[in-house]
Amino acid sequence: MEDIGEAELTRRRLLELGLALPPLALLGALADVAEAAVGPLPATPAVADPDEEPTPPQGEGPFFAPRSPRRRSIVPRGAPGTRVTLTGRVLTTRGRPVPGALLDFWQADARGAYDDRGHRFRGHQRADSRGRYVLHTAVPGHYSGRTRHIHVKVQAPRRPALTTQLYFPRVAANRDDPLFDPRLLVERWRKVGGRRLGRFDFVLDLH
Repeated sequence: MEDIGEAELTRRRLLELGLALPPLALLGALADVAEAAVGPLPATPAVADPDEEPTPPQGEGPFFAPRSPRRRSIVPRGAPGTRVTLTGRVLTTRGRPVPGALLDFWQADARGAYDDRGHRFRGHQRADSRGRYVLHTAVPGHYSGRTRHIHVKVQAPRRPALTTQLYFPRVAANRDDPLFDPRLLVERWRKVGGRRLGRFDFVLDLH
């Protein structure tokens, strides 16, 4: 995958940012580093563009498993693959945040294999009071007939869930995947140090 741009995330830069933290604390700080590199989240407008469209649904596929662990990082320690921090918001079609929205992510590992016995590369979380979420994972592998993708269920409290999939820019296999939808591409996809950063806002139709 071709890079849009690169920025060095050195120890000196971490010190400048006040992020010289122990390993466990550093994981949480990466969300702030990611947001700074990708760009700050824009203020939520009172009313969004009247042409704002809900995020398109896609099938969950055969690998969904209920009761995943609650966590922001779904990548197992020591797993191969390029690390990814994905940030974004859950919004209504009127541009309003959906506090406490449930986001349940699952994906293949870097070799294109799903864990169907445990919870590797699986996890759920709740959006914060401004509808924001942060996901730490690794770039998923592709497998026969499918390009790289991440599955997700997004559900506002007491409402039906949206099931969809996210895709990555500049992946050759995108054009051969019959399920690929360019409206579901991760945005602001770039490399910072050895980590990929991206952004995707989920828009729910709650009428």
